[in-house]
Amino acid sequence: MRKISIFVVMVILAGVISFSAFGESDSKVLMIIREGPSHDPDLMIKMEVGTMNVLLKKAGFGVDMASLSGQDISGPARKIEKLMRLSEVKLDDYVGVIIPCMGITEPIASPEMVAMIKDALAQGKLVASVNGAVPVLAKAGVLKGKKYAFYAGPADSDFGKYFVITDLEGAIYSGQGVVQDGKIITCGGCPSSESNRGIQNRTLELTQTFIAAIRSK
Repeated sequence: MRKISIFVVMVILAGVISFSAFGESDSKVLMIIREGPSHDPDLMIKMEVGTMNVLLKKAGFGVDMASLSGQDISGPARKIEKLMRLSEVKLDDYVGVIIPCMGITEPIASPEMVAMIKDALAQGKLVASVNGAVPVLAKAGVLKGKKYAFYAGPADSDFGKYFVITDLEGAIYSGQGVVQDGKIITCGGCPSSESNRGIQNRTLELTQTFIAAIRSK
């Protein structure tokens, strides 16, 4: 883990991050990027999306990124380019789906995103979601009866800003760490949560868990 961590840090600090897959791979992962106002888009592009991208490619996976609009996503200094539109995605092409938090403070989930998450799980694919993107899984109705992670628990005042309780029927809140329950992997910490709330960033751990789960299928 230490060697991988050093590799990720060196690549990110060097600025050598490509947001399109380099080379062809028989196994590809779909990264769904939520669009909306972010606390710190440069931080999330660099330390969340960048970390996921580097780890997945180092593990031998191709990475495609998609959003509802397919438009570039920019911060003051950094940008994600070459995104697909969700309507263009052929889910059969991918072994798993991963959804970064992006520091977006609202549980933004388009009908297209919800449908894709449901279809991915119905096809037996792994779905991983980080912190602010976890409520998207709840909106899709796939957390019912499952263990899940989030930065806040049901007793916290922030919880109701993200979740509709009826979307969590039977769901089991399991803390802020990385939690896997069947084909669903969640965590309650991202670079934004670490910067703004002092909650540990779990992006690297979640991505490594996602990779290991795909390989064990």
